[in-house]
Amino acid sequence: MSAPPSFPPEQPQQYGPIPNYLVWAILITIVAFCVCCVVGAIPGVVAIVFASQVNSKLGAGDRAGAEDASKKAKLWCWITTGLVIFGLLMNVGMRMAGYNNQYWQNYIEQMEQRH
Repeated sequence: MSAPPSFPPEQPQQYGPIPNYLVWAILITIVAFCVCCVVGAIPGVVAIVFASQVNSKLGAGDRAGAEDASKKAKLWCWITTGLVIFGLLMNVGMRMAGYNNQYWQNYIEQMEQRH
């Protein structure tokens, strides 16, 4: 008779690091403030919030929560990046079309003179 097969002892599954995307979130939010105004930077702030949750959830032992926060941070970073690219293209396109701020400057001056 042969001995029953022996199985190696269960090893805890090793996981790789979970990226938090915090640097990307901060940098793209700063660029969004400069290029797109506040509306374009709101998703960047959301990305920063999720990115900052990754390490704290890992520290608390919530690996699934950390992975979820990481995925959400990455998604919001991409959304913000897309808005920045869109804002840049709009700025370049408007400049190439000959748009300048003179119209709005005149409008503001007229409004100030009325009051």
